[in-house]
Amino acid sequence: MFDLDFQHVRRAFGRAAPGYAAVAVLQREVEKRLLEHLDYVTTPPQRILDIGCGPGFASAALKARWPRAQVIALDLALPMLRQAGKQAGWWRPRFSRICADARALPLAPGSIDLVFSNLCMQWIPDLPALLTQWRQVLAPGGFLACSTFGPDTLHELRAAFAQVDETPHVNGFAPIQALGDGLMSAGFRDPVLDTDHFTLTYASATGLMRELRAIGAGNAASARRRSLTGKARMAAVIEAYDAFRQPDGRLPATWEVIYAHAFAPEPGQPLRSGGLDVAAVPLSRIPIRRRSH
Repeated sequence: MFDLDFQHVRRAFGRAAPGYAAVAVLQREVEKRLLEHLDYVTTPPQRILDIGCGPGFASAALKARWPRAQVIALDLALPMLRQAGKQAGWWRPRFSRICADARALPLAPGSIDLVFSNLCMQWIPDLPALLTQWRQVLAPGGFLACSTFGPDTLHELRAAFAQVDETPHVNGFAPIQALGDGLMSAGFRDPVLDTDHFTLTYASATGLMRELRAIGAGNAASARRRSLTGKARMAAVIEAYDAFRQPDGRLPATWEVIYAHAFAPEPGQPLRSGGLDVAAVPLSRIPIRRRSH
């Protein structure tokens, strides 16, 4: 993964907040599937943290599922939290909102029973440090459910830009092995990892890039080109992307999604260390699916 400009990430999602819900179709589908992982939670949690909550749909779903729980929606971008407030109005199940960095949670150790995070982790390159902190805020026996994008994501767009220059134009994404190793090194137990592949299609490469900007998911690499992409360079990118055009005339964009859930250790349980052999992790519970939308 590349080093990321977190101020750029904050601004991008802040700008995207008003229209995010209208275009984040894939994100809502992944959220729905990640919520299914909560069937493994057998004891109703008292305190729930939704990290990278965006417009708050998952926070509302978590509150509806466990009405007596305290649900905290946390996001880096304040405009996203304002949108989340619409999901926590007086006519809906209420939850709290905190504007904070997922890398520096303003919460006491052991204060949370369930951490939920949908498509936030890909914005944080240091997975071991991130997961260690998330485990620290979990109470013994607490549950983590998270999702992130894998390295196959947007490989078509990355290849098209690579035909033009060597500057990174698409963010890097950690492989499933890195997430598994991070969970184990952070001390989580019984991790389960699953993958999905989605293929969305577009009439043009510019349509895909407009959608990425609309959801705040543009290039945030610190080494990104800071000037506007010239017309000639962009025309070359569009031409290179056209090599992926399907028989129906549409252009594909692949999204590899990795899901994980795990438990914080109970009192007296030794913390595990060392690498995780992902081949030994049950990856088949949710089948790998390729879809076009």
